Amino acid sequence: MIPIRCKTVSGVALSTIDGETKLLVMKRVKGGFWCHVAGTVEAGETGWQTIIREFGEETGIRVCELYTAHYLEQFYESASNTVEVVPVFVVYCPPNQVVTLNDEHTEYRWCTLAEAKALVSFPGQQALYDHLWHYFVENSPSALMRVAMTP
Repeated sequence: MIPIRCKTVSGVALSTIDGETKLLVMKRVKGGFWCHVAGTVEAGETGWQTIIREFGEETGIRVCELYTAHYLEQFYESASNTVEVVPVFVVYCPPNQVVTLNDEHTEYRWCTLAEAKALVSFPGQQALYDHLWHYFVENSPSALMRVAMTP
């Protein structure tokens, strides 16, 4: 048997940078790969509260507009013999959003879809970015996907 585990959430930031929509990717210290924001749900937190906290910690971005992406990242983790399932959120940021990285990342880039897909290492990331670009950049998300950020 292979257990399924959901203990982490992730999120992708979108901003208009110099007039063009871009998404944020960061280079992780651990592993040296490019990724978006992610973190473990802490006791007493909901998934959406976790991603707001993680955005603040990892990027300094204050989340004002949050959506569920209606997408689950999923992968097999061989070390623990588990299938990891990760709900994804989307954050719309103001134009030319400033990023302040913490010590988990060495650098960041605001990327076009093609640039982001060229930087990331995993096929699941590329598929996620295609999904987000279609439903959150080329089209407007349903109002039903917006997360009501209430305590």
